Amino acid sequence: MGLTERELCSAGGAARQDLEAHSPPRWFALTVRPQHEKTTARTLRSQGLEDFLPLYRCRRRWSDRIKELELPLFAGYVFCRFDPESRLSVLTTPGVTSIVSFGGRPAPAADCEILALQKSVASGYPLAPWPFLRSGQRVRIDRGPLAGLEAILVRTKDFWRVILSVELLQRSVAVEIDRDVISPLMVPRTQARIECAA
Repeated sequence: MGLTERELCSAGGAARQDLEAHSPPRWFALTVRPQHEKTTARTLRSQGLEDFLPLYRCRRRWSDRIKELELPLFAGYVFCRFDPESRLSVLTTPGVTSIVSFGGRPAPAADCEILALQKSVASGYPLAPWPFLRSGQRVRIDRGPLAGLEAILVRTKDFWRVILSVELLQRSVAVEIDRDVISPLMVPRTQARIECAA
C-alpha cells in the first residue's frame, strides 16, 4: 500500500528517505516538443512506462468548417511515473526535452493533484485549461464522480466550475460542475489552493 502525500511530507529527515525508498515511483512532468504530446505519450507507453496525458475537447473554426479537436490540457507537458534514478531512458525518449526540475533535481508532482486530474478526465465532465489560481473560494465536491475532491470554485457566465491546479507546472484546469453537489470549506485565504487530503 502506498503512502499518502501528507504522510510522506510529514516524515522527517532519515525517516522520509526510508519512506521514499519503499514508495512506488512518483509522477513527474516532462516538457515535450510543441504539438508532440500524444506521440511522446505513446512512445513512453511502448517503453513500458506509465504515462498520463490529460486531454480536453474543443471546437476550432476554420473559414470553411468547424472541427472538434482533442487537445492536451497542459500544452507542452506529459506526465510520467518513473524512478528519478533511472531518468536517462525517459530523457532519451523522442519528443522529451526535459523533466521539470528544481535545483537540478526532478521535482515530483503531488500524487493527489494527478489523482484529481485523472478522476476529472474519467468523469466525462467538460474540461478546459484555466489560468493558474492561488486564491478563491474553496469547496468540497460532495456527490458524483468527483466526490471527495477539494477545489476552488469560480463562476463564469451561467456556469459553475471548480479549478484543479498542478502546483509544479503552475497550471490549472476548469471542470464544469453543478452547484448543488458542492459545499464550502472554511480555509484561511492564504491557504486557498488545492491541497492533498489524507
